[in-house]
Amino acid sequence: MASALSTPAWSAMRAAAAAAAGVRSAGRSPAAAAAAAAGIFPAHRRSASTEALKQTVLHDFHTSLGGKMVPFAGYSMPVQYASEGIKASHLWVRSSAGLFDVSHMGQVRLRGKDAVSWLEGLVVADVAGLAPGTGTLSVLTTESGGIIDDTIISNLGDGALGMVINAGCKDKDLAHMREHLSAARSAGKDVDLEVLDEAALLALQGPKAAAVLGELAPSLNLSTMAFMAGQAADVAGIPCHVTRCGYTGEDGFEISVDGSQAVALTETLLANEAVHAAGLGARDSLRLEAGLCLYGNDIDETTTPVEAALSWTIGKRRRAEGGGFLGDAVIMEQLANGTTRRRMTFIVEKGAPPRGHEKILNEAGEEVGEVTSGGWGPSAGKALGMGYAKKPFNKTGTKLSIPLRGKEVAISVVKSPVVKTSYFSLTG
Repeated sequence: MASALSTPAWSAMRAAAAAAAGVRSAGRSPAAAAAAAAGIFPAHRRSASTEALKQTVLHDFHTSLGGKMVPFAGYSMPVQYASEGIKASHLWVRSSAGLFDVSHMGQVRLRGKDAVSWLEGLVVADVAGLAPGTGTLSVLTTESGGIIDDTIISNLGDGALGMVINAGCKDKDLAHMREHLSAARSAGKDVDLEVLDEAALLALQGPKAAAVLGELAPSLNLSTMAFMAGQAADVAGIPCHVTRCGYTGEDGFEISVDGSQAVALTETLLANEAVHAAGLGARDSLRLEAGLCLYGNDIDETTTPVEAALSWTIGKRRRAEGGGFLGDAVIMEQLANGTTRRRMTFIVEKGAPPRGHEKILNEAGEEVGEVTSGGWGPSAGKALGMGYAKKPFNKTGTKLSIPLRGKEVAISVVKSPVVKTSYFSLTG
């Protein structure tokens, strides 16, 4: 394996970073402009404006590559890199492989003979039904059925469960879980919660991700590793936990690694010319095309899983048993009788995308919903977004409009995802 510092791609990124150093435009930095263009900066400016930003273990590595750093969920994170714009980065992930630093997200481990039943009181998933080495997307719910956070839950084997939680929700998630953990322990339940503060998390995404990882992790049989499956494996000789999942709509992997080894692993992955470093801008446009929710925009404590078109996350056994999780009365009633609004996806007929919180109007000019996310879809070749609309205005094919910059912009409700996903399937 050639050193990362000797590869053409690496050298090009370093050169671009050097060329870009010190360049700033009047009024707003290129990083801020790029983040605003990606539609992700305003939603997170508030959380970072009055506090010192946290940094992942890869922060200095990002800046050495010319990463344009922006506030995101209380962290300083790269929105893009000097060598590649957001559109080019997005398209590279769709055609090859991109490497994202997602170490700002929280990693949690649960143990104890009552861990499964305890967790099922907080989430809608059938946790007991997860076989060792498998995982699922779920949501933590409030007593009124709202979404506290979305989370990946994995059965790690040997009696352990893993959770990955959103960076901006870490503090409230952990406070919520610890409150219920204290009550469980007081009732004699055996549950232990550990926050993996020293662990980093990398996301290798794209159609060439499996080939890249396969060369570095020969113990993984990727031809039989299903979507959402995970296992411990050495990657380039470094102990990791690898899960086949991601947030781009492409095949890919999230790799949990001790923070002390994160830079070395990142350098090794980027040594492959198929892999480019990718930032938040591309991650946002990729997930939007794939129809994936961003917490704080598309889902929050005012939206239920049913309204958010996430009913599929509610396990069949949980439904048959009447819930058994916080907010089950509200959610089960909505499953049975429906809701008055629902999350939908739309394309902009012509023009620039909305960014969020714009009103959605029907053909009579009446307000029937609100935009939650919007942006340009490089693969789709058009502006698109998500929002909530009253029924029946959420139906595919419905013509609506958005007041935007002094004019009404025509939109059409479309089937999600806008760009077909390419998650790995054992059946082909």
